[in-house]
Amino acid sequence: MNFVQPPDSVRSYLAELRRALKGAPRGLIADALADCEEHLNMEIAQNPDMDEAAVMAQVIETYGSPEEIAEEYRDMEAAISTPFPKQPEAIEDRRIGFFSVISDPRTYGALLYMLLSLITGIFYFTWTVVGISLTAGTSVLIIGIPLALVFLVSFRMLSHVEGRIVEGLLGVRMPRRLPATTTDEKVWPRIKEMLMDLRTWTSTFYLLLMLPLGVIYFTLAVIGIAVPLSFIGGSLWSLITNHSVVQMQGVPWLDHLFHTAPGLILLAAIGLVLFFLALHVARLIGWMHGKIAEGLLVRL
Repeated sequence: MNFVQPPDSVRSYLAELRRALKGAPRGLIADALADCEEHLNMEIAQNPDMDEAAVMAQVIETYGSPEEIAEEYRDMEAAISTPFPKQPEAIEDRRIGFFSVISDPRTYGALLYMLLSLITGIFYFTWTVVGISLTAGTSVLIIGIPLALVFLVSFRMLSHVEGRIVEGLLGVRMPRRLPATTTDEKVWPRIKEMLMDLRTWTSTFYLLLMLPLGVIYFTLAVIGIAVPLSFIGGSLWSLITNHSVVQMQGVPWLDHLFHTAPGLILLAAIGLVLFFLALHVARLIGWMHGKIAEGLLVRL
């Protein structure tokens, strides 16, 4: 019988918890690690006369082993109701029929996210550039230190807000709380901790990246919706009024075709196919952007 020694430090406890949650969404793992790290550090702070190993042994008796905590988090996650299917990253969840995409809630969430991304992208980019510029410009002054702290905290907050938007619209499980931070109230140690945290830089890069991505997403969403609907609407209106509003300048035979009933029906069918293609593209972009957000905004 193999004897497994229980973790005797916060670091080893978190490492075992991470292994026990292997395969779970990164956002769930990040929340579990942050919750446990905060709880364990609080227990150690409340027992200053005991060494870390003794506190950990006591905590495991009352709080639970990493495997037990991992199982509790999995159960809690499974109990939460959501309009999106569980485990969206699974291959079988990405397979969907050509026409059944219209009934998938991820499609409309992705479309809405693409339309909103231009606004959020402009705001994120502007705030980040202003923050970096002001911080760099005032770094030699006394005011530069608290100003740097303000902007670093704001970058974290913005990335957390963006994560909530991504989870709400794209269905990708993101952290629902900020990572545990040091309890030191001094300004410089907090700044140093944030500067040493890789998540600070990946989050900042994400905020800057959202502007070009937002432009691309918004353009694709508008074109993907407007062009097919104009084909369908123009064809139906022409059939109803018996007066074609479809003009194809420079292509006489095509212009003649779309002045006939069969041609207008064909154009409406093309518009319908393009509409469903746009929905599939939106769903694919939503899945791809969820992976980008998960990789840059989630710290493990």
